[in-house]
Amino acid sequence: MHVTLPRRLRRPGVSPERGLSSGGGAGRDLEARLGEAISLTRAIGLVVVHGEALELVKPRPATLLGSGKVDALKEIVAEREIVVMVVDAVLSPIQQRNLERTLGCKVIDRTGLILEIFGARARTREGRLQVELASLNYRKSRLVRSWTHLERQRGGFGFLGGPGETQIEADRRQIRERIAKLKLELETVVKTRALHRQARRRVPYPIVALVGYTNAGKSTLFNRLTGATVDARDALFATLDPTMRGVDLPSGRRIILSDTVGFVSDLPHDLVAAFRATLEEVIEADVILHVRDIAHPDSAAQLIDVETVLGELGLGERLDAVMIEVLNKIDQLAPERRAALLSPKPNPVPKRVAISALTGEGLAALLAEIDAMLAAGRASIVLGVAPADGASLAWLYRNGEVLARSEGEEVIALTMRLAPDLLERALSRPGIRRLPDSTAADRAAE
Repeated sequence: MHVTLPRRLRRPGVSPERGLSSGGGAGRDLEARLGEAISLTRAIGLVVVHGEALELVKPRPATLLGSGKVDALKEIVAEREIVVMVVDAVLSPIQQRNLERTLGCKVIDRTGLILEIFGARARTREGRLQVELASLNYRKSRLVRSWTHLERQRGGFGFLGGPGETQIEADRRQIRERIAKLKLELETVVKTRALHRQARRRVPYPIVALVGYTNAGKSTLFNRLTGATVDARDALFATLDPTMRGVDLPSGRRIILSDTVGFVSDLPHDLVAAFRATLEEVIEADVILHVRDIAHPDSAAQLIDVETVLGELGLGERLDAVMIEVLNKIDQLAPERRAALLSPKPNPVPKRVAISALTGEGLAALLAEIDAMLAAGRASIVLGVAPADGASLAWLYRNGEVLARSEGEEVIALTMRLAPDLLERALSRPGIRRLPDSTAADRAAE
C-alpha cells in the first residue's frame, strides 16, 4: 500500500508540509533521539516547525503526556497552525485518539511514522507487499470508534456483511481478508527467493550482507566497493529494497554483496516479520558486515538496536562467527580517537575494521578481513587433475581458492580451499581426485 501522508493531511489554508515532532527515548542521548525523530519526520516531506525532547517520569494511560504538557502543546499547535504532531513513542489507539481530539490535529506515533516512510520509499512489488502487510496489522488495532461513520449499522447481501453489521466490523473483516491474501502472496515471494538462493549456491558465490542502523553509510560503502550507484543520500531509510552486486576480493574469490534496509530503534515487530523475506538474505549470509556510524553520539545504543533485531531473526548464536563490525565515518572523528580505532587490537570478537566509506580509507583492510573470514570456513585440501582436463581445472579455479599449484607429467596438484558442498561436487567430477594430505609439490613429483 502506497501511503501519501501529506495529501491525506491537507486542509484549506494550511501547508500540508507543516509538522511538529516531539520525542525522547530512555537510555539514549535525548538530543540525538530528537534529531533522529526530526529526520524521520522530514523523510516523508513534512516541515518540522517545532521539536521538543521530553523525559516522561510517569506515562499517562489516556494521553501518554501529562495534562500540563498537553495544554502547552495545544497552544503551540493552534499558534503555528500545525496539522501533524509526531510523537516519538508507541501510542496506544486510545492515546492517539485522545491526543487528536484535544490538540485538534493529526497525531502519529513512531510506528506509524516508520510505516509512512516505508510506504513512500518501497519500489519493488515485494517491498510494497511487505509494507502493506505491516501497515494493515498496525491499522487493525486502531479501528476504534473515533469517527461517527464507524458507529453506523448497515444491512448487506452475503459478502457485504449481514444485517446489523457495524461499519467498524466490516472494516476489520476487509482488513483480515486483505492480510490473508498478502500472506499468501508473500509466501510465493519467499519460495521465489529460496529458488534464487539455490541457484546462487550452484554458481556459487559467498553472500556478504551489509546491515546496520539507518544512515550508517551502508549504501555509500556498497557503491564504493561495487562501483554501483545505489541511492546514498544523507537521509534515513534511503535504501528499502535489497540490491546485490558482485565484488572480487584480493584472493580472486568473487562474492555477492547485498545492501539491505537500515534498522532503527523501536522497529515495529510487524515490520520485522513482514520484511523477513528480504532479511533472509542476511540470515543465510556467509559474512555479515555490521556498518556502524562510529561518529554518532548514540553509536553504542544503535549497536544494541541492530543486534536485537538480528537476534529476533535467529542469528544471535552465530553472530560472532560471521559478523565483522565496520566502524564507518572515521573521517569525522577527532585525530586521537581516530588513531585509537585504527590501531590493531589482538583477536577482537567480533572482528572490527575502521573505515571511511566516503574517502575509501580502510577498505583494503576490510576486503582482506572478509577474505580471511571466508577462508577460515573452508578446509585446505589437495586435489589432483589431469593436465589435459582443462574443464575440471577451470571449474576448481572458478569455485575455490587455489593456494598452491605444482605441475607433474601425469597430475596437476592444487592445494586449495573449497566449501564442503563444493568439495563433494568436485570429487563427483571424473577428472578430479583427492590426494593424500601433503604439499602440492610432493604430490606432483610422484
